[in-house]
Amino acid sequence: MAAPPQPSPAAPAPAAAAADAFRLGFVGAGNLAESIARGVAASGVLPASAIRTAPHRRPERGDAFASLGARILASNGQVVDDSDVIVISVKPQIVKQVLVELKPLLSEEKLLVSIAAGIKMKDLQDWSGQRRIIRVMPNTPSAVGQAASVMCLGEKATENDENRVRSLFSAIGKVWTAEEKYFDAVTGLSGSGPAYIFLAIEAMADGGVAAGLPRDLALGLAAQTVLGAATMVSQTGKHPGQLKDQVTSPAGTTIAGVHELEKGSFRGTLINAVVAATTRCRELSQS
Repeated sequence: MAAPPQPSPAAPAPAAAAADAFRLGFVGAGNLAESIARGVAASGVLPASAIRTAPHRRPERGDAFASLGARILASNGQVVDDSDVIVISVKPQIVKQVLVELKPLLSEEKLLVSIAAGIKMKDLQDWSGQRRIIRVMPNTPSAVGQAASVMCLGEKATENDENRVRSLFSAIGKVWTAEEKYFDAVTGLSGSGPAYIFLAIEAMADGGVAAGLPRDLALGLAAQTVLGAATMVSQTGKHPGQLKDQVTSPAGTTIAGVHELEKGSFRGTLINAVVAATTRCRELSQS
């Protein structure tokens, strides 16, 4: 069995990034685009002056980019013209319209990066006329620098293109490279997954309240416990089952709780949730 793909290392230091300076443009200035821009600027992957976007229908979105030191240009066309890497960060339902409008301005000298959920590489190529494309699926923890992002490369994307995009998304979390055929399952797991964990944190906190804890203490403990457990899996390299066994003493409190979870089909329910979200993603991409 082949080894699973490994996430990227942390974002490079500013000195390393300076050797490959490029201009980064965002077509769409929403919250996810802002998270990427902030991470890129804060980590030193690029200076804020290398980032540009166009005015948004909501003025506060442009203000957020301007507060970083990014350049606000007059139109998406100017963003394309003045950028080496263009991130398509508009809502999925208007990606076709935007790419068709920008098609005359795009060339193979530009790298197109799409973070639009559910929009497949073939459609991106057809609408834009581009083959130098990288598709990326990040998730909402990008807002706190803890994204899980997966990318796939278009047929003319180069190794340098991959390295550039990896550096951008490493600034907001961890990055994996995978074939596009896995992207529906990526959506079902990491795209939708934060909601599953939010529910788990809420339920654990409710359990703490039911057991007599004050609400704020119960919620804080639940959130920190999930964070700590996830960090142990990520940093130790140990299988989650091994870590679970280490905290599960014979006839102790933890095994009593695990027994209840097993009676409620906890693992099976989570598996089914990921599969259901994956199936729904496939349905939406074919509609």
